[in-house]
Amino acid sequence: MTHSEETIPVAVAARFCAADVAAYRNTGYLIARSLFTAEEMSLMREAAARELGGASVLTKGDREGNVVSLAMWNKPTEDIYGMFSRNARVVENAELLLGEPVYLYSAKMIMKNAREGGAWEWHQDYGYWYNYGCLMPTMLSCLMAVDRATRENGCLQVLAGSHSIGRVNHDRINEQTVADPEHVDAACRRFPLIYLELEPGDAVFFDGNLLHRSDANKSEHRRWNYIASYNTVANQPYKRVREYGNYEPLVKVPDTAILDFARQAGNT
Repeated sequence: MTHSEETIPVAVAARFCAADVAAYRNTGYLIARSLFTAEEMSLMREAAARELGGASVLTKGDREGNVVSLAMWNKPTEDIYGMFSRNARVVENAELLLGEPVYLYSAKMIMKNAREGGAWEWHQDYGYWYNYGCLMPTMLSCLMAVDRATRENGCLQVLAGSHSIGRVNHDRINEQTVADPEHVDAACRRFPLIYLELEPGDAVFFDGNLLHRSDANKSEHRRWNYIASYNTVANQPYKRVREYGNYEPLVKVPDTAILDFARQAGNT
């Protein structure tokens, strides 16, 4: 089952309003069209192409053996990536949606290159964050489209409203943490499947309990996206399990920070 664009909750301004928050809480996700400009995304794309590769990239296999590549950041940074994850446009909206102060839980660049980017299986992010010492599901992620995301190149898929299920059990299959198939099958019958097609600069905020996945990229066009995940300060892990996710104060940067950083670095 797919829905038309008119059914997808979309924010029309850089800062969310009460209706946006209500839509997010109902469906578990919210698209912010053109949250970042073409120039800002070009700076991200150029930096990532120049800097991300080799030892900095992790790989995970899907069920068919296709490889998903990603780079991860464990804490807020002072580089171009930090100017996005710490940007007021993202952080203030995350705090509006969660209703509390947040910190950066983790950040990653998902790199699905043409004809080789593998699939992500159905999962909830909180399905494994729970095991990392986070007692409450007061967590969300913001996916920022670096490249155009379409059904053909493996855009994000969500089961709208499935966050209302709460956390389901997850198991490790191959190199991915996957939601219990029985619950996923039932959820697929209950909740509408939405393909979130995005243009560069679009962003989608989604709940930590929202069931989501993506297909392998079998197209001729790469799909890279940058995902910043946030936890409420009050929900910081009660134990240290991973290098990422542990509380560190988030110093928010202004909307202008991306272009300011690029000018100082001599990239504009």
